[in-house]
Amino acid sequence: MCQRHRNPLQCILPPHVLDGIARNGTKKQRDFALRTLHVDTTLRAMRAAATIAPAGAGLGSTPGAPRRTVYDAHHAESTAGAALVRAEGGAAVADVAVNEAYDGLGATYGLYWDVYHRDSIDDSGLPLNAYVHYGASYDNAFWDGAEMVFGDGDGQLFNRFTVAVDVIGHELTHGVTENEAQLQYLGQAGALNESISDVFGSLVKQHALGQTADKADWLIGAGLLAPGVKGVALRSMSAPGTAYDDPVLGKDPQPDTMAKFVHTTADHGGVHINSGIPNRAFYLVASAIGGKAWDKAGEIWYETLRSPKLHPSAGFRAFARLTVLTSARLYTAKGAETKAVVNAWKTVGITVKQP
Repeated sequence: MCQRHRNPLQCILPPHVLDGIARNGTKKQRDFALRTLHVDTTLRAMRAAATIAPAGAGLGSTPGAPRRTVYDAHHAESTAGAALVRAEGGAAVADVAVNEAYDGLGATYGLYWDVYHRDSIDDSGLPLNAYVHYGASYDNAFWDGAEMVFGDGDGQLFNRFTVAVDVIGHELTHGVTENEAQLQYLGQAGALNESISDVFGSLVKQHALGQTADKADWLIGAGLLAPGVKGVALRSMSAPGTAYDDPVLGKDPQPDTMAKFVHTTADHGGVHINSGIPNRAFYLVASAIGGKAWDKAGEIWYETLRSPKLHPSAGFRAFARLTVLTSARLYTAKGAETKAVVNAWKTVGITVKQP
């Protein structure tokens, strides 16, 4: 078993978006952004010193049955003292954020169990805990290594962060990646970490809606942007770089090929930016194979994530090679699926030989 790498706090809203708001927004919007950046920085420091949820935390669980608990943080910047508002099997409540969090946890558990027979984040029935109404106008959502935390958004630029089920799937998948591959949250390995969360976040949404690849929107965070913001989502997997172009948020900086790879020291080496490249590769694979993206394309990515050959420092090319080898093992070396994987990576600028 590899030693676990304790990743920094993984938030759905990239720091470059918050930086843009801090530069371009109104005084009130700048205050929201700076407060969120301050909270995120503090939480990252706290998480670096925290311990991972203990092995066996799911003891006593029933495989195939999620154990969800949703708490109300009452706008505090701490989960201590939060009030329990909905537990597993409980009826829907009047608070829409509570119900969205509860349903999103269930949709994520459902994809992993129904399709990949994975019993929660750790494959051992880890309980799924979530906290809503975190902080005052907090513009983010994150997985802290043990539980989900959602802000309400500021109401001017962002809506509540429980509104998008793919955001919930994205954040919980960080826990799956941490449990399986421990990809370092830096550079290309960090961008892969973010991309894998986008891939399975999108699959959670598609699975919940019963969509085939050609019917999916391939957007991450659709519904998060408040009315008046010029954009459709936080990221587009089918067309990276096109999700938003707004005077306050700035323009979506994601590249769609290696030729446009962004070299930066910000955001742990551009983990939220360069993830657009492997995102597009997965979209191209799923589209070429057709049908339900969580089946063959998702199986290739999931089994690659679980491969002992995937090292914590893996870059795009190493991951691409493993997806090709995984496809060859699952669907034969000369099959249409493996050809689709090879062609997708070639399209985004990464050449891998077909076995």
